[in-house]
Amino acid sequence: MILYLAVAVGTVLLAVMVENHPVPGPYGVTRQQMCNRVCLLSIFLILFALSACRQNVGNDYAKYVEFMHLVNSDAYVPTEPGFNLLVKIVYGLSGFENHLLVFAIYAFVTIFLFLLAIYEQSDDFPMTYFLFMTLGYYFQTFSTVRYYLALAIALYSMKFVLRRQWGRFILLAALGSFFHKSLLVILPLYFLASITWKKWQLALIGLFCTTFLFLQDFYLKVVVFLYPTYEDTEYLTGGTSYINILRCLGVLILSLFYYRKSIRGSRRLQFYFYLNLGALALYVFCSFLPIISRIGYYLTISHILFLPALLKETEKAGWKKLLRAGIITAAVLYFAVFMSRAYDDGLLILPYKSFFFHDMVNILSDMN
Repeated sequence: MILYLAVAVGTVLLAVMVENHPVPGPYGVTRQQMCNRVCLLSIFLILFALSACRQNVGNDYAKYVEFMHLVNSDAYVPTEPGFNLLVKIVYGLSGFENHLLVFAIYAFVTIFLFLLAIYEQSDDFPMTYFLFMTLGYYFQTFSTVRYYLALAIALYSMKFVLRRQWGRFILLAALGSFFHKSLLVILPLYFLASITWKKWQLALIGLFCTTFLFLQDFYLKVVVFLYPTYEDTEYLTGGTSYINILRCLGVLILSLFYYRKSIRGSRRLQFYFYLNLGALALYVFCSFLPIISRIGYYLTISHILFLPALLKETEKAGWKKLLRAGIITAAVLYFAVFMSRAYDDGLLILPYKSFFFHDMVNILSDMN
């Protein structure tokens, strides 16, 4: 716990010194640009080292090691071709089952894409990075590594949606789906969020959402068709997060104060607004779906960009300070709740273990 807090606080302090919209100097690299490079590199190295050096940290770490072993043995695994190919290449070049290197590669790419997306797309790098850490996104990359690589790709791809560069967006999502096929869901969802909807159209969408309450069996069959390995397993059990509902509801209420003045007419802010509205609808109406949390995260990841953007639109200094303090307080409380569950089976990011001092536990194949 102390290690995680030190990493979170230390990297946030480094992020405070980053200005992601520096004024270019007439004679090459400015002092601020050099500071940005040093701080960003330091943040990356700290986050990467913590992730790459872990051993059996994360609720599905051992399961991934088992999958890698099966891939290397040419046995069937439910993972995507990109993951399988990466394992084959790493294990082949290493000459042994080097699962640590596979996790390190995932950590490198995932953290790099998150930081790049934050630097390029945020109105306020320190605030966005603070939310990235306190909302638990970084620490959750220790689990479900394939999914969080896909989530990083989703965040990075938002800039292509806003620029209407649909070819690049589709290509990036398609490539990312070779590592986690759930990423394909952003193709329709992000496109729908980029449209300027009329009130009557939103009413029809709301009416359609009610079908999830009455046609649950049908939608579950669709999920089983897309994820055959879920059939007759505990993964087919749904469930929603009341914390995420409250979070989306809070962001919605806050954004409504800015809708007429700032959000309406702004392609970017309106995109974030509809992503949050869509996430709220999913959490409320689709709680029975087993993949609801994964779909929802593809939408709520926009909060780390949306909230700083709303702060920037706040003209009154007093109100801006109060709003900033409220967001920081809420994020710290969220982080406290998140860390209090760090030992739970669904997370298991504590206790932290490193391959320097701990051995890998036996996987299922070792016990047979």
